[in-house]
Amino acid sequence: MRAVVVAQPGGPEVLALAEVPDPVPTAREVRIRVVAAGLNGADLSQRRGFYPPPAGAPEWPGLEVSGIIDALGSEVAGWSVGDRVCALLSGGGYAELVTVDAGLVLPVPDDVDLVEAAGLPEVAATVWSNVVDLGRLAEGEALLVHGGSSGIGTMAIQVGRALGAEVIATAGSDEKAAFCRELGAHAAVNYREQDFVEAVRAFTDGRGVDVVLDIVGGAYIARDLDALATGGRILSIAVRDREPASVDMGLLMRKRASIQGTTLRARPLEERVAVIAGVREQLWPLLSDGRIRPVIDSVFPLEDAAAAHRRMESSAHRGKILLRVGDVGGR
Repeated sequence: MRAVVVAQPGGPEVLALAEVPDPVPTAREVRIRVVAAGLNGADLSQRRGFYPPPAGAPEWPGLEVSGIIDALGSEVAGWSVGDRVCALLSGGGYAELVTVDAGLVLPVPDDVDLVEAAGLPEVAATVWSNVVDLGRLAEGEALLVHGGSSGIGTMAIQVGRALGAEVIATAGSDEKAAFCRELGAHAAVNYREQDFVEAVRAFTDGRGVDVVLDIVGGAYIARDLDALATGGRILSIAVRDREPASVDMGLLMRKRASIQGTTLRARPLEERVAVIAGVREQLWPLLSDGRIRPVIDSVFPLEDAAAAHRRMESSAHRGKILLRVGDVGGR
């Protein structure tokens, strides 16, 4: 089969198509003939040599795919050859075939485009496990989403709205802020032009937000705490600001607040399976009834993976960037 491999650490130009062996499912795995694969920040870090795949995962990138099941392991139940699915991976999604534990697979509803479904597993799992599970976002609370026009941001805005929360998003331009509002954010802040802490205080009449989904880290963590309501929760899921975070512990205690850092790819299999089970139970009904949807920026052919990476690195995208791999399935 064809796969996009990383010839050596570097820029997008190091991505190359290569022939690699077809994967064979183990007893508890399914094999998926890939229709599309989603891009994620982890793929860029892996390409640069900073985020090697975990033990046992393929060496090529790709953390989520959509496609058609074409083979089942001997112990797999609940899935059939021909099922339309999407799946969360530890790696290897930039390829024509993938194998994955059956517990990491999700059904694609009939009215959801199979290509676009490749943009769902990673963002749905990240948002559910952080905003809903750990963050315990409840109806009537306020959610602050950094990077609201990103793949994760677009899902967090939709989930926050569906849960009955007030959603505030940050974005890097007036156009992206407007995009966040069109998607459902009650307020959106161009962080290059306005202090998001002041905007949060104004929008919440000084109360602050209950949950922050932070993809920046560094100096943002202290500002998140400033924007937080009493009893609030900060979920830190990525680090773009490499400076160490400095937190006023007195303020943290006075607000009875919490800060939690999480990852997804590095979790043990049983934890990731539990996350996907939660997504299927709590978020997938929102997909079926149209309250959440994949937000797709662009779709590139598999052989243009380098161009897709350049698009993501430009930060010009809104929503998910996908690689189109095969023509199986359609809508």
